[in-house]
Amino acid sequence: MSRERVLTTALDMVDADGIEALSMRGLARELGCTPMALYRYADSRDALLDSLVESVLAKLVSTPVTGDWVTELRRVAHGFRELALAHPRMVPLLVTRPLATPLGLRPRGTLRPLEMLLGLLINAGFSPADALHVYRTFFGLLYGHVLTELQEVVTDPEESDALLRLGLHRLPPQEFPHVRELANELATYDGVAELDKGLDMLVAGLQRQLLGQAD
Repeated sequence: MSRERVLTTALDMVDADGIEALSMRGLARELGCTPMALYRYADSRDALLDSLVESVLAKLVSTPVTGDWVTELRRVAHGFRELALAHPRMVPLLVTRPLATPLGLRPRGTLRPLEMLLGLLINAGFSPADALHVYRTFFGLLYGHVLTELQEVVTDPEESDALLRLGLHRLPPQEFPHVRELANELATYDGVAELDKGLDMLVAGLQRQLLGQAD
């Protein structure tokens, strides 16, 4: 028994059956121990969930590879997307769990992405307050993106007509002309391209802001 083994097994359970399937008793069965033995590593299911979020987010935190803040933002963004796709049933926890606890009482591992990105942005020339706003906007983009990508549904990928593949043929053309017009684009969702497009738009605005500060 170790904290790493407990969290790895818990993550495997969530990956297989969802967050609702994770209980202290069920985890104990998987580990071949008594539920009481788990309390050395988490004193409640809530604490276990916090530790699970912390362990997953730890994979996102690393020393910047370059001195370029744009490159680093893109690297973190794609890293977060890869984590979400690797553990899709963890996404609701990653998005909402940290918000359920006051900032200073959260597991420290969940605060490290914040500290890392604040340092990166402040070193790039943003004021501390602006760096915080950028962080919030950046993660808002990431959360929205992964939730959208994981929920994109095409009824029949083999259907030749995009309207039919998405079921858009059921929508009245007079009420939803733009949605129907974009059927091909909606049916060919590219997660990487969509994320990069969103980042392009965000970065362009931030670069203009930095240039304005320099003037």
